[in-house]
Amino acid sequence: MIKSVRMKISGRVQHVGYRYFAIKEAGKYQVNGWVKNEPDGSVLVEAEAEEQNLDFFILSLKKGPGWARVDQLNIQPIPFVGYKGFGVKY
Repeated sequence: MIKSVRMKISGRVQHVGYRYFAIKEAGKYQVNGWVKNEPDGSVLVEAEAEEQNLDFFILSLKKGPGWARVDQLNIQPIPFVGYKGFGVKY
């Protein structure tokens, strides 16, 4: 079953390669959606995938790339959009 979520990730998640890490991990787990830096220093992600793949993707985002520090990751379910691929949103 495909799940769709919006995640807000807070901590040291900008200027550490977090968005590009998210793209790499999305490819690994066949996740579709987007990632975006927010003005408040957080990162916003919308993601859709099979439930197990999405769970693995979320675990990866909780760790982040080497220079990142994830203090908080909030998840909320959203309606299915039908994204094709995964990229950076500006």
